[in-house]
Amino acid sequence: MEIKILKEDKNRVEFEVIGEDHTLCNVIRDELWNQDDIEISAYNIKHPLISNPVMLVETSKGDPKKALQNAVSDLKKKVKELKDSF
Repeated sequence: MEIKILKEDKNRVEFEVIGEDHTLCNVIRDELWNQDDIEISAYNIKHPLISNPVMLVETSKGDPKKALQNAVSDLKKKVKELKDSF
């Protein structure tokens, strides 16, 4: 998986997730909504067969890339817990 930053401001980042689809983007989008400072957590895929998802993360305060890192870390913990329960 490769990430390409398309636009970046103080509280907003838009990036393309190369080689992924709805599965990963939905999980990340939903996990971001668990954070208090998230204003926007969304993604769009223009065409399901030929387009990569473009995600948008905007925070009311703080770094949106840090919020994304926190969401991914939280997801890793949840996946580990799920694996350990089996």
